[in-house]
Amino acid sequence: MSDVPPTPTAERAAQLPAQSPPVDPAETAAAGDHAAAGRLSWWRGDGGEGARRNLALIGVLLVLIVIGAITRSDLYSNPDWVWDNVLSILKLASVVGVVTVGMTFVIIGGGIDLSVGAIVALAGVWCTTVATQSYGAGGMIFSALTVGLAVGLVNGLLISYGRLVPFIATLAMLVAARGLAAEISDKQTQVSDNSFINGLASNDLLGIPLLVYILAAVVAAGWVLLNRTTFGRRTVAVGGNPEAARLAGINVKRHTLLLYALSGLCCGIAAIMLTAQANSAQAAMANLYELDAIAAAIIGGTLLSGGRGTIIGSLLGVVIFATITNLFAINGLSTEAQNMVKGGIIVAAVLVQQVKFRSVTQFLGRNRLTTT
Repeated sequence: MSDVPPTPTAERAAQLPAQSPPVDPAETAAAGDHAAAGRLSWWRGDGGEGARRNLALIGVLLVLIVIGAITRSDLYSNPDWVWDNVLSILKLASVVGVVTVGMTFVIIGGGIDLSVGAIVALAGVWCTTVATQSYGAGGMIFSALTVGLAVGLVNGLLISYGRLVPFIATLAMLVAARGLAAEISDKQTQVSDNSFINGLASNDLLGIPLLVYILAAVVAAGWVLLNRTTFGRRTVAVGGNPEAARLAGINVKRHTLLLYALSGLCCGIAAIMLTAQANSAQAAMANLYELDAIAAAIIGGTLLSGGRGTIIGSLLGVVIFATITNLFAINGLSTEAQNMVKGGIIVAAVLVQQVKFRSVTQFLGRNRLTTT
């Protein structure tokens, strides 16, 4: 009864080597696809969207440089002038860049802050009063940071716990902070007599202005906070879907409060930098900084609806606007024309955000999978 003749299929299976089991072609293709996706994850798909956008922004910068070299070849032919001009652009972008870092966090978290310019003015006026300057540079820095943080906390309380719309709350703070700054300064320009504070704008280290180092430190801290900490992941979650973030255990109100506090802290840092540049402070300083910061964040790829954005992209947006300003200045063009160009760039950036682009490599990769 046990002598059953083997079937042809069993005979062929017996002839296969023991160390070479049958392999599923689908599994092999899937493994290859996963490996290819890992090699190209930085470029194709949603994960590489930030890299593609940043490369595009770098391309825009190169185009602006080429335009400058063509229109003012007499200046760009001098290497020393080119280097000094680059430092001037970075120095020009430093104050707005610090404000933009805080604004980027707020927008990614689903909010907006129209009061950043007014907070910079209030912190600058407060830290340059005679009473504050009597405590030296430490007292001035502490005062500016404390004022910025406190006003940011008020914004956060009104929005998160007072349930005010961010646009309305920060617009009201814009008016109130400007008014308070004018009251404190009696509508006068307050001169900074502190040599350390003033030296932040006039001194350099290894040939690079100290303001550029401050910008680099803030950008680096912002990048780490957004990309390498739980705070950054929660910011993206809150901005992407607040209800889902709440159900996931995130305290949305408290996190929103912290986002506006962070924005206010960046404004305090910017107030010290701007006071150092002008050696003074007044209620009208940092005018329209809120628009510059929002525009730079949008250019850098931050969604106005929240849930997506990069610190590096926002920095590139600030540098692009500073380069445009510099380009118009060296060509003797009017500020009005410069503002029109900036407005066009902002509109174009928002329109681009509404379209979902796919890279050529992503298309070819999906086409290859379909063929297989």
